[in-house]
Amino acid sequence: MPLRVGFDLDGVLADMESELVRQAEILFGSAMTRRLQERSGEAPPAGDAASEPVDEPQTPTPPGAADEAPMDDVPTLQKLNMTARQQRRLWRHAVSIENFWETLNELEPGVIKRLSELAVARRWEIIFLTKRPETVGATAQVQSQRWLQSKGFDLPSVYVVQGSRGRIAAALGLDVVIDDRPENCLDVVVDSKARAILVWRADEKQLPAAARRLGIGVVASVGTCLDILSQIDMQKSEQPGVMARVMRLLGLKEPTPA
Repeated sequence: MPLRVGFDLDGVLADMESELVRQAEILFGSAMTRRLQERSGEAPPAGDAASEPVDEPQTPTPPGAADEAPMDDVPTLQKLNMTARQQRRLWRHAVSIENFWETLNELEPGVIKRLSELAVARRWEIIFLTKRPETVGATAQVQSQRWLQSKGFDLPSVYVVQGSRGRIAAALGLDVVIDDRPENCLDVVVDSKARAILVWRADEKQLPAAARRLGIGVVASVGTCLDILSQIDMQKSEQPGVMARVMRLLGLKEPTPA
């Protein structure tokens, strides 16, 4: 059976945060954005009073964008320590940009083309998962497909999803899910039979202690993840199931039942 792999987009393949930092500089000014970046290692602000006041935008939200995606239901930024109010304003600005999701860079240049080549050569079934809000222009799904094609992945399958990544993995019959959010990886191991691989580019000391104990694999890059998936494919003749091979190559033991 072909290996069925789910890849998250933002934070794994696409550099959403750097583009949002750039948009924050346009919106708030470079001095304010630098202060938000300097505070990013601190605890998130408790409320709007924890930061300098920022005026609300005077222009209405474009129809068909933020009206369809609540601004409280978007990814929290890691590089900017923002209040909820500031995040809402930044996201309303971002979704007003036509085809915003097509403007992002790859986090690891060339890795999407490499993924495409491996998928073709090894007959993997790749499904891209994302929680992107709608913006002005094409749908988030179509923008994501165009972006992946522009980076070298032909005919990408993109699912814009809500809810537990684990239930989604179970419904799609995925073997492995690659994500950059520990909470998403936890959903996968709790709500499905798939294995989760966490792409963790931050300091390893900040890695949640429960990650490895719960059987979540941890890698520093998508390139390393592709190396592991390739080894899994090459070891099919050794007979153990896909999940056992994933665990062994990540140096993990089966999680202890609760």
